[in-house]
Amino acid sequence: MSQERPIRMPLRSDWSTELCPVRRSLDVLGDPWVLLIVRDVLHGNGRFDGLRDNLGISEAVLSRRLRAMVEAGLLATTDYARDGRTRHRYVATEAAADLLPVLQQLAIWAEKHTSTPPGGGHMALIHETCGQETTRAETCSACGEPLHAEDMSWVKPWMDTSHRLQAAGG
Repeated sequence: MSQERPIRMPLRSDWSTELCPVRRSLDVLGDPWVLLIVRDVLHGNGRFDGLRDNLGISEAVLSRRLRAMVEAGLLATTDYARDGRTRHRYVATEAAADLLPVLQQLAIWAEKHTSTPPGGGHMALIHETCGQETTRAETCSACGEPLHAEDMSWVKPWMDTSHRLQAAGG
């Protein structure tokens, strides 16, 4: 009696040459770790140890993602010295900074369509230029100005902090 083998679907397809721009974007951004890493780097957390600890990601997975994100042009590295060794800090490129409206829209969507866990609270997106909370991702709902990372703070009540974002290369 022959035993049938289960059909195995590839975990990942290469969509880099697809005509559809959504597929091409997902080829780069389709792994959830990618957007979380971009979020942290835009918040100024670009050191390997800081990313690992904040995200709760294994070193092997983080290493692979960072390498792929540098190759894809989302991140660049700058050197810094620590403990007598040269290490890399990751900074956002223009391509990563252009994801700010995507990240902010995800936050706005989640505030509207998901339940906030106990101890959470409303995360406010503050446009520092006018000092008001925005309810839109690309332009400020209060003053109408375009939103850029260096002009934004995310107020996170569960951390009792406000994080100012950084510009590309920051």
